[in-house]
Amino acid sequence: MNYKIIGSTIPAVEVELNRGEAMFTQSGGMSWQSDGIEMSTNTRGGVLKGIGRMFAGESMFMAHYRALRDHATIAFASTVPGSIVPIEVGSANGLILQKGAFLCAEDSVHLETIFTKKFTSGFFGGEGFVLQRLTGSGKAFLEIDGDIVQKELKPGEVIKVDTGNVAAFTPNVSYEIETVKGMGNILFGGEGLFLTKLTGPGKVILQTMNFADFAGRIAARIPSNG
Repeated sequence: MNYKIIGSTIPAVEVELNRGEAMFTQSGGMSWQSDGIEMSTNTRGGVLKGIGRMFAGESMFMAHYRALRDHATIAFASTVPGSIVPIEVGSANGLILQKGAFLCAEDSVHLETIFTKKFTSGFFGGEGFVLQRLTGSGKAFLEIDGDIVQKELKPGEVIKVDTGNVAAFTPNVSYEIETVKGMGNILFGGEGLFLTKLTGPGKVILQTMNFADFAGRIAARIPSNG
């Protein structure tokens, strides 16, 4: 499988497949394709897994695209301004994703829904109780809002991040939510009540755009009918 990333504002990844190779994405994720691609749609693992993906912000049904001939091409595009990041999935533990970060992957990669370990992380984290995990082997592509920032945390090293700016992290990274300290900071700081605390060792992928804040600013500028 060969690929190239096209564009910079709202990029797409165009993948070249040989006969028998396949990709999958959430329903509606494909942008364009050549002749020689066969599409099928299913829940990829059963109805319960499909429902789990719905809680994680993805579609219940996944679209599969299989090449019927060599050098067939298919493209998957971002939905908001940002970046597309290729990830080589090759470990049993894989990579933990926030909802909305998954774009597409080879058929040999597995996407599953997982629950946060701590109730407070899900309740106050702003991203719900559900995360996703990539396992298996092969190439996957993440959709990053804004630009990507990658950090390799040392054992015990801590980084505190606005929850909407966390894209992904390796499973060995500790993930929890902490309250912003100080009533003045809470009321006037403009950063919300909580931050995501990530503790190493492990890799962390951040995104410079918090899409929830971005959407909120746009909504605030839409004139009301009243």
